[in-house]
Amino acid sequence: MEPRGDGDGDDAAQPLPDGYLIRAGYAFDGESNCIADARHHATAFLNKARTEHRLTVSDRAKDLTALVVSELVTNVLKYAPGPVLMELRATADVVDVVVWDSDPALPATRAPDPGRVGQHGMEIVRAVTEALFVEQEPVGKRITARIALADTLSPA
Repeated sequence: MEPRGDGDGDDAAQPLPDGYLIRAGYAFDGESNCIADARHHATAFLNKARTEHRLTVSDRAKDLTALVVSELVTNVLKYAPGPVLMELRATADVVDVVVWDSDPALPATRAPDPGRVGQHGMEIVRAVTEALFVEQEPVGKRITARIALADTLSPA
């Protein structure tokens, strides 16, 4: 979905009715290559936010977004059967990575354990995001991870 313009010739992003400036949705079949595809779409989305919508997107935000997308989509492939839906949406300050899967079981964040091999995904996501929301849906669940676009958020 593209931002709405106000018709005065200014090509700066104008808020959508829900307050986001840019958003896009993706559906993946749940095959192993969808992790790389999801990362690619996230990087392209943030590049578009930066170039076409003039949002400040730090390199760190791009890296963290790719990491969060990788962890969330990997979890879906490991624990939920079927397709993966991902939505990316950005305001002037943050990008939300929203991932839906078909398994209603909520993810468990385990206590940090440097001796444990694997199963650190949700720990990582919690550590690098501004906020994390997990919602059960009529079918499955939706996880939203919020990442700051700039290295420091503006006072507003």
